[in-house]
Parts: sequence; C-alpha cells; structure tokens
Amino acid sequence: MSLAEKLSSIRSRHEELAALMSQGGLSGDEFAKLSMEYAELDPVVAAINELQEAQDELEGLEEMLLDPEMKDMAYDEKRVLDEKIPKLEQKIKLALIPKDEADSKNAILEIRAGTGGDEAAIFAGDLFTMYKGFAAKNGWKIEVVEASESEAGGYKEIIAQISGRNVFASLKYESGVHRVQRVPKTESSGRIHTSAATVAVLPEAEDVDINIDERDLRIDTYRSQGAGGQHVNTTDSAVRITHVPTGVVVEMQEERSQHKNRDKAMKILRTRLYDAQRQKLADERAQDRKSQVGSGDRSERIRTYNYPQGRLTDHRINLTLYKLDEVLSGESLHEVTEALTMEDQASALAEISS
Repeated sequence: MSLAEKLSSIRSRHEELAALMSQGGLSGDEFAKLSMEYAELDPVVAAINELQEAQDELEGLEEMLLDPEMKDMAYDEKRVLDEKIPKLEQKIKLALIPKDEADSKNAILEIRAGTGGDEAAIFAGDLFTMYKGFAAKNGWKIEVVEASESEAGGYKEIIAQISGRNVFASLKYESGVHRVQRVPKTESSGRIHTSAATVAVLPEAEDVDINIDERDLRIDTYRSQGAGGQHVNTTDSAVRITHVPTGVVVEMQEERSQHKNRDKAMKILRTRLYDAQRQKLADERAQDRKSQVGSGDRSERIRTYNYPQGRLTDHRINLTLYKLDEVLSGESLHEVTEALTMEDQASALAEISS
C-alpha cells in the first residue's frame, strides 16, 4: 500500500468512527473504545488535511509563476510551501509508526554480572549507578527490589523498579550484554581486562496486562540467607514462586516479611511473563525487519565501555562517544538512548515509506 493509499484509508476510518459514535445504542465500553481510536487519529487527520491544502496551494501557484506580475510573489509562496510540505509528510509518517503500548509504563531493571568474576560484579554496580543517575536526571523514582551484593563490591545481581513518565520508552533499548574494558584495581601489571554484565529492561506489568492462575503457581518458603550463607532471619520469610506452565522462577528475600516478599515476587513474575508475551509478538512481527535496534535479544553484545580511551561504543548503531565518565554518571546517557530511538524510528519510517 502506497503512502497516499494509507492516508486515504486513515481519513476514511476517521469519518467512519465519527458516524459510528453519532449513532445510538452503543454501550459505554464500546463508545469509549471508538472515541479513543478517534482521538488517536484526530491529529493525524488534521495533519493530512493540512498537507492536502499545502499541496493544492502549490499546484495553484503553477499558473501564477507564468504571470510576470505575480511571479515574484508566487516564488516566495512556493519557497514557503517547499519547506512546509516535507515537514508535514515527516510528521504524518512519525504518527503512522505503530505505537508500543508499553512505552508509557514503569520498568523493571535487572542487572546481572556476567563473565569476569569480581570485576564483572563491580561493573554491574557501575551500571546500576549509571541508571540511578539517569533516573534522577529525569525525575524518576528508583527502588531496589532485590540485590545480591558481591564481597569485592558491586552486585552479582540487582533488580530495581523505576517509575515515572515514559520510563520504558527511554530505557527499552538498554537490554543486552554490556562489556567493559579496563585495568582492575587489583591488577598490578596494568593489564586491561574485559568483563561483562547483562541488562534486562522489562515493562512493568499491571493486573490487566496478564492473568495468572493461582493453580499454576508453586510457592515455597525458606529462611533468608546473607553473605556466606548464614541465616538472616529465624523465620521462613524468603519466597520462591514457580510458574509451572512456563518454568519461570522468582525468588525474593529482600524484605523481612514473607507477605512483602511474596508481593514483590508476584510483581516480578507478572512482569517477566508479560515480557515473554511481548517478545513472542515482537519476534513474529520483526521477522522481516533488518534493524536489530530494540530487538530485545539479551544475549547480544550491544555496548562497550572502554576506560583507557574514555570511550563508549554502541555496536548496534556504530555510535561512539568520548565522554565515558559523563555517560556512566547518567548525565549524558540520554545521548545514547535518544540516538537509539531515532535509529529505530528511521527504520520504521523506511518501512512505512516503502
């Protein structure tokens, strides 16, 4: 379908929705659903109408350009329209990009130390500090849900909830393997080591997003353990929930209350199951996509942080920044996340235009 045909189809649907809403006999839910779709199409149709008017004006100038007395004025108007029309076309194309319903959601951030032993755990801690700084810069709230600290510093694993405006939209391209190259403090010979940590950013699921049958759950309780394996509590406050149909397991021992640990574990379980559903749909839709930005493949090496050179490289879009400290503080991370968003939009626009 050409772009012109897509625009014509949108206008027809907009008119159809207006007619349907003007009829009686609709239930409250039906009317709400139609009015929501109408509201989403309204600004797009307004831009389409504006584009049509501009194209008609441009066509009308052809005759004026042949008139010696009107020619100068016609050229001025044509210059304005030649700038306006491409901008309107771009605005419409951006509006046609399918919306990700999860963009406005809060996110669950999971960081796990990978290859590299103690240095990987320290790097996982550095990544968490980066996201914590980025959250503060954006006015988001970040709360640690579960953490397994490393004796050398950093984390073997840390899970946090980030809440605020468009959190998932900003962080969804962070999922993948992050690699660090630097000289560890314990390295006396000055040799550069490479280690890695895995990041997963999941849209936080709400009750309406996914339904979990309690009969599909196996819930075990045990005593919380601290470093070295010693029991922190004398009661069975830690919780392990297994979703039997999928085999997804969530353990929680951060809180002293079994009830609170169960609530937190259910939140993470719901989010992971919701994310698995989204990934399945995304894989089906993306079979023909050439761009891997936003694929969510968590085994993919996406970024390298090179300390000796003060360099960050995102391998998906060949972006290199020589401001490693500013990115790791969270202050300049937006330069990376915005570039990834723009690349994914460009890929989606190419599909719409083809």
